[in-house]
Amino acid sequence: MRRQISGALAGAALLAVAAVGLAPDAPRAGQPDPDRSARSDTIPDGLAALRETYRRVAEVPYPADNPDSPAKAELGRRLFFDPILSGGGTMSCASCHVPSQSWSDNRPRGIGETGAAMKVRTPTLLDVAQIPILGWDGKFRDLEDVTFTPITSPSAMNLREAEAIARLARVPDYVRAFSEAFAGGPGAADAVPESAGAAVTRRRIQMALATFQRTIVSGRAPFDRWVEGDETAIGSSAKAGFAVFNGKGRCAACHSGWTFTDGSFHDIGVGTGEDIGRAAFFRNSVQLRYAFKTPTLRDVAEREPYMHDGSLATLAEVIDLYDRGGIERPSRSPAIAPIGLTEAEKRDLLAFLRTLSAEVPGGPRLN
Repeated sequence: MRRQISGALAGAALLAVAAVGLAPDAPRAGQPDPDRSARSDTIPDGLAALRETYRRVAEVPYPADNPDSPAKAELGRRLFFDPILSGGGTMSCASCHVPSQSWSDNRPRGIGETGAAMKVRTPTLLDVAQIPILGWDGKFRDLEDVTFTPITSPSAMNLREAEAIARLARVPDYVRAFSEAFAGGPGAADAVPESAGAAVTRRRIQMALATFQRTIVSGRAPFDRWVEGDETAIGSSAKAGFAVFNGKGRCAACHSGWTFTDGSFHDIGVGTGEDIGRAAFFRNSVQLRYAFKTPTLRDVAEREPYMHDGSLATLAEVIDLYDRGGIERPSRSPAIAPIGLTEAEKRDLLAFLRTLSAEVPGGPRLN
């Protein structure tokens, strides 16, 4: 369950900025802080309590109608990396959600099998099990619901659903894997009796891929070690940045909890044109116009460019956007307004964000 930050603790964080001190430079996570000797490595009590709200939760939630199972997760892993699910057999889910690139692709926009750019950039799959509604505009109710949109989209994997199912059904090893993964559990009723043609179904493909994707968990970062009590895990500049993040910078209003997202949709003053975000499903809502999903900040320093449309190249540009408040318009979130960060505060905030990068890259955790 996502824990929310109390107003009292957020206020304590704001007051803590001066107590922590501001560094002239922002070293990367794992590098020594040249200014550490001149600054305190302790933080005020209020800020210490606040960091507890970011403690990782080990449990991965699975829906009742698609519980976890090793066989189903392994089948989903095979499907995820197999180009059999693209029209020309040249592209897999992992072509856009690249494990070595924090399960995104570091492109401004996703690139489909035809070579054409997609409308939005590829979102990371890190901790995707924790996200209640998916898609930059929230078009998907759950992970299962996502499955066939990229597979069948001409701008993505470009394969008709019927052909995807038929291809898998022609591979004896896949037929065997589907039969074993769903024997006696949810999804078993999709095919009774079992046969080569009936073992592979739309629902089973959805369930297997979703089960695998729920195993994709962000790796442990220096920030996590600091939350757990290791005061040397991050530098003084990053600690000051944590105070800015939760106080003056107002970042935690949306990027809350250990996953660093509220799972909701906000117009942060970026993006124009035909893509109106969440308002595509709520045409009369002024508030949801240009509102897009709040992304996780896990591995954020490794996942440039930024924004739903890849319009900002660096984290420094993202911080500048928030600092000036983005585009002022009726739909802009009330939490977004000019902040007035100093250059030192921006550097500290950047130092903090870098501590969210995993020391060992995150990935699937199969039983």
